[in-house]
Amino acid sequence: MPSTRATGSAKRGASRGAPMMRLRVGFVLIAMVLSFFGARLVQLQGVDPQSYAVRAAAEGAARVTLVAERGDILDRNGVPLADSIKGKMVIADPSLTADRAPEIARLLSDRLSIDYFKTLNALRGRNEGSRYEYVARRVPSTLASDTLDELDAAGFSGISLQDDPIRDYPAGDVAANLLGYMGTDEPLGGFERTFDKQLAGVDGEATWQSTSGRGVRIPLRESTLRAAQNGTALRTTIDRDLQWFTQKVLAQTVQQYSAASGSAIVMDTRTGEILALADVPTFDANKPGEADEDDLGSRAMNDTYEPGSVEKVLTASSLIDAGKAFPRQRFKVPGVLQRQDRPIGDWFDHGMIRLTLAGIIAKSSNIGTVLAADAFSPPQLVSYLQRFGLGQKTNIGVRGETPGILTPGEVMTSQTKDRVAFGQSLSVNVAQMAAAVNTVANGGVRVSPSLIEGSAVTDDGTTVGTDVATRTRVISKEAARATAKMMEKVVDPEDGVAPRAQVPGYLVAGKTGTAQRVNPDTGLYDGSTSVSFGGFAPADDARFTVYVVIHAPKGEAGGGSTAGPVFSRIMGYVLGRYGVEPTGGKPSRLPVEW
Repeated sequence: MPSTRATGSAKRGASRGAPMMRLRVGFVLIAMVLSFFGARLVQLQGVDPQSYAVRAAAEGAARVTLVAERGDILDRNGVPLADSIKGKMVIADPSLTADRAPEIARLLSDRLSIDYFKTLNALRGRNEGSRYEYVARRVPSTLASDTLDELDAAGFSGISLQDDPIRDYPAGDVAANLLGYMGTDEPLGGFERTFDKQLAGVDGEATWQSTSGRGVRIPLRESTLRAAQNGTALRTTIDRDLQWFTQKVLAQTVQQYSAASGSAIVMDTRTGEILALADVPTFDANKPGEADEDDLGSRAMNDTYEPGSVEKVLTASSLIDAGKAFPRQRFKVPGVLQRQDRPIGDWFDHGMIRLTLAGIIAKSSNIGTVLAADAFSPPQLVSYLQRFGLGQKTNIGVRGETPGILTPGEVMTSQTKDRVAFGQSLSVNVAQMAAAVNTVANGGVRVSPSLIEGSAVTDDGTTVGTDVATRTRVISKEAARATAKMMEKVVDPEDGVAPRAQVPGYLVAGKTGTAQRVNPDTGLYDGSTSVSFGGFAPADDARFTVYVVIHAPKGEAGGGSTAGPVFSRIMGYVLGRYGVEPTGGKPSRLPVEW
């Protein structure tokens, strides 16, 4: 048997070994933990530090968009046609609004007239972890502030306001056909859309570290600021008061004759600047949603129509320039002219009459014009009309502008040429025709029309404006002067068809137009007409050109009786507004008959 002493010694040895084992195990565990943390530290600082830093920053970051203020659209005198007024953006922090979202959404939708369910989604967070959700844009400042006060009083938190300018059109419908309008986040028409890159500016952004869940900025922590770059103003050639007057007079006539629509344009003869370009019906740019969709653009630029007898001025001046006709040239004009596929008649019944070329213009004879134009081949006539600007866009910066329709001379038949000579079987827009008439007013030099002062770049990359306007000699100065003298006879109370287009105290040169209208659905004439008047004053030293067209008027309507008085009122107003004195010149004494 082992001794008692030996047994005691063995027990003491075992006791001494147990603490050593535990110590070794402890050291191993500590080493493992330190190794884990060391490896994690290497990963964080050495392997992928940036992604973790970004994640950490994002969890406590507040980010706010700084909205750029849109540039104003100005008239020629610097008066705002479109500007920005104070407004607010309503923003939700879903971490604070989600729990009471239904109650907050109900109050906001009632006060701000916004969709309840969209608001509810924003308050709950459209994206996981979202701290910044738009609830409403461009809310009037007073309404937004009153709504926030009501939320605070009810004990709701998590809603804040941020500056968000509201687009405003101070004159309502004045030049709305050109200005266009804004949607919630984007331009939806007119200059607003065409020149958006210039007007919009660039939004900025502010970011800072915040306390979790409250968006309160932490002092001394990192923050960034990228300031907003406000948009640049766009100055137009439009005279706001003249635009208003033009729209008013035009609207009265459209209503009086129960017409489908009407357009009018006022041009500075020498510079080609458009001082007014009116369409009726139009719309209030502050309330585009209340307008008929057809009224939201510019009919003057986007729609085509046959110009009728105003085009005779272009035919006659071209013949004179080419040396193939002269104002006193004599023509025997029958009551009906048999030509190729159909007879040609005049707007008035007559037998054989004897008219000079001046008389053909004064009486607006289709038959006489065709007889005079026989001196031209189709390519010769078309060549002149193209130089006047027909069949091609003016490129003045209006979206959707039509180039019109002009058959190439090489394929134009003699029948088509006859009709084109007196203003049918071709189509134009208002600016094209105004610029063509203005060419005669400007001594035979066509100045490309402009709507923008200086220059600006459209959304398709085209540079437009007065800085890039072109001047092209179309007919000689002598031919232009001779044509102007013939046009004076149009408003002569004894010889002409449009005495109501006269402007008291001034010499006026003008031309009436009445053309059949084509139904766009059938491609056939529908029995209605477009009546027009284009002219300039003073006739012997032109300063302004005015062109008016009324589409589908009811009852007894004609270029002289319907559009002529509109021309007279607008021309009288612009001459007085710009202080143009009468020249004291003598009226034309050209013979009408022989």
